[in-house]
Amino acid sequence: MKPSAHESAVGHVTGRAVYADEQHAPTGLISVYPVQAPHAHARIGSINSEAALSMPGVLAVLTAADIPGLNQTGPILADEPLIPADEVRYYGQAVAWVVAETETQAQRAAKQVVVEYTPLPARLSLQQAIAEQAFHMPPARVTRGDATAGLAASPILLNGELHFGGQDHFYLETQASWVQIDSEGLVQIVSSTQHPSETQHMVAQVLGLANHRVVCRCLRMGGGFGGKETQANQYAAVAALAAWKIGRPARIKLQRSLDMQLTGKRHPFFARYQVGVDAEGRLQAMCVELVADGGWSCDLSPPVLMRAMVHVDNAYYCPHVEIIGRIANTHLASNTAFRGFGGPQGMLVGEEIIDHVARHLGLPVDQVRQRNFYRAGETPDRNQTHYGQPVVDNHLDTLWSQLIESSQYRARRVEVDAFNKGNRHVKRGLAITPVKFGISFNKTEYNQAGALVHIYTDGSVQLNHGGTEMGQGLHTKMIGVAAHCLGLPRERIQIMVTSTDKVPNTSATAASSGSDLNGQAVRAACENLLERLRPIAAARLNGEAEQVCFADGQVFLATQPDQRVAFVEVVRAAYSARISLSATGYYRTPGLSWDAAKGYGHPFYYYAFGAAVSEVEVDGSTGIHRLRRVDILHDVGDSLNEMIDRGQIEGGFVQGMGWLTCEELRWNEQGRLLTDAPSTYKIPTVGEVPQEFRLDLFQRPAPPTTKVIFGSKAVGEPPLMLALSVREALRDAVAAFAPGPLQRVVLDSPSTPEAIWRAVEQVRSVTPSVSSATTEQAAPA
Repeated sequence: MKPSAHESAVGHVTGRAVYADEQHAPTGLISVYPVQAPHAHARIGSINSEAALSMPGVLAVLTAADIPGLNQTGPILADEPLIPADEVRYYGQAVAWVVAETETQAQRAAKQVVVEYTPLPARLSLQQAIAEQAFHMPPARVTRGDATAGLAASPILLNGELHFGGQDHFYLETQASWVQIDSEGLVQIVSSTQHPSETQHMVAQVLGLANHRVVCRCLRMGGGFGGKETQANQYAAVAALAAWKIGRPARIKLQRSLDMQLTGKRHPFFARYQVGVDAEGRLQAMCVELVADGGWSCDLSPPVLMRAMVHVDNAYYCPHVEIIGRIANTHLASNTAFRGFGGPQGMLVGEEIIDHVARHLGLPVDQVRQRNFYRAGETPDRNQTHYGQPVVDNHLDTLWSQLIESSQYRARRVEVDAFNKGNRHVKRGLAITPVKFGISFNKTEYNQAGALVHIYTDGSVQLNHGGTEMGQGLHTKMIGVAAHCLGLPRERIQIMVTSTDKVPNTSATAASSGSDLNGQAVRAACENLLERLRPIAAARLNGEAEQVCFADGQVFLATQPDQRVAFVEVVRAAYSARISLSATGYYRTPGLSWDAAKGYGHPFYYYAFGAAVSEVEVDGSTGIHRLRRVDILHDVGDSLNEMIDRGQIEGGFVQGMGWLTCEELRWNEQGRLLTDAPSTYKIPTVGEVPQEFRLDLFQRPAPPTTKVIFGSKAVGEPPLMLALSVREALRDAVAAFAPGPLQRVVLDSPSTPEAIWRAVEQVRSVTPSVSSATTEQAAPA
């Protein structure tokens, strides 16, 4: 398909693009602001609102008692009250909401609401939750073979453990919703949400209404990254509650610090592993224990944990596997979906294991990685994952070899080693890592989509689909799909605002499946329309319907391409013949199955592959590093829009790099988030972007066996995991400070300058033999 600019590009750069909180204000718009608890865990006593209600502009103070429906917004478990009635579960939780004429008035009044609390003991870390055995749900398991016997039979056993942190979504547009009750009593919501249907449902539930009384629209988002998949629901519900109670339009727009305090993050994890290998570094067996910090409620933690469990393998085959997963219950904001949805955490553990194996055996890490790739034909199950799914269309060996050559990896390895021998205080590191990422929602029922397409009598088209636009270019791709199917110029197609009254019961725009699902639905709707138009066109062209083609705004027979009529003529003829020019389209991903109890099935339609080479330079005195060069080779299939896909790859890589190197979350002893602003929470900037950034798209040698939309592949999440190459390059640079070869290099994540400096000091101060002994840990129970 022909590349094109983002459909909102001009609006983005000129400021004309309208977001949720930038609409033309309706008459009487009011604002809400939270009353936040100063405890991480406490009983709620009385709430005295008299002083606040006497202040100028204040209209109400909403508490749990004001909710007419169900005080519940948990997407999986009923464990998440919209407004807590009796117990605070994290520092800063909103125990009431002030409604006022302006946000400033509401903010001032919130400070005058007096709440009595009885402090309770709080769990503020993963380690504390593990020690207290405080978990949200029973353990989950994914197994293959006999891991215990496999470990016992392995020539070499290694143990290890690691902690790694979370990540704030830091979307440019914070959580925002506007709600109005219209003249018919319908609740009209405009929300910055990735899941309008769930937002619709949650608002209806809180207000005690049926879903058909609520309409949710999403104009566009200034970023989402998973943070608006479930956690936009609460803010839309609060605004709806205010509008319902006061009878006026209501808005909520979180300030940056509030957004960071109130919303969940990427899940921090603790991992412990025992792995058995042979003398060449081939994996024989592994036991891995994963603990995710869920925060105060479950939110989406169960599927996030499961995706981590099924991505510990990354691209590597192991015949005997046991993965045990738990969700820690802590008194912190409830962690949630984040780009990669647990996959990055699982793959980080996998890469930790591979590096440990290679260094213990004194083998080049890149060779050990490639040696363990999934491959067809070597053994009956060598191309099957530990959860029972074959790795189809696996071209990773070819992709890997191409990147090794195009990045000059071998020659640069020699150059890096030579540099390190000649420099005592500054060292360089080089690493290449692969990505194998499953595409589809973990929950099988979410893998469906709908679309609605109207053709007007002037030949122009309106396009509706269930996906949301958060800057990733989904609308641009959908316009391209419709234009290609209908044979029309893009300017003849108008994308419409995503709305639950146009396309109902939609899934979240998440799991990298927006283009796959909605693209197929759009295609189905267009094909339905073409089937109606073909007989009309055939009659005008004196041919057969199956010979009719649509291209460039023209209609013609395949056997007579020079004899053409305009698309609009066929449309008008169809209207005159009373043929419907409106059609829905529907798609559900075939062949999916998942047994959560057994941890077995085919949860993914296909896999996305890629690889990255990163080269870093580390100052041993400060721990500061520079990312000198990155080479990426990624498989997007037959791209729906190459410019957008390249942007997604670059952006995903940088966001992953931020998680792994500089984005560090910190809380104080009371559970208050300290890193709640750009001044204290460091996201990547221009200075962190690679000095040399080379990106190529992989050209696969054979067509895919899976039927994807026009041969394309998902690109939203997989590139984030390419940034694991940065962490491994930093580990390589840290190892170069040691007096000799090390059998393991411990490096905290995120690898901030402080973490790198500590790692450098550790390797400088120990001999290689001591290093191995001191970094090995007890095997998992």
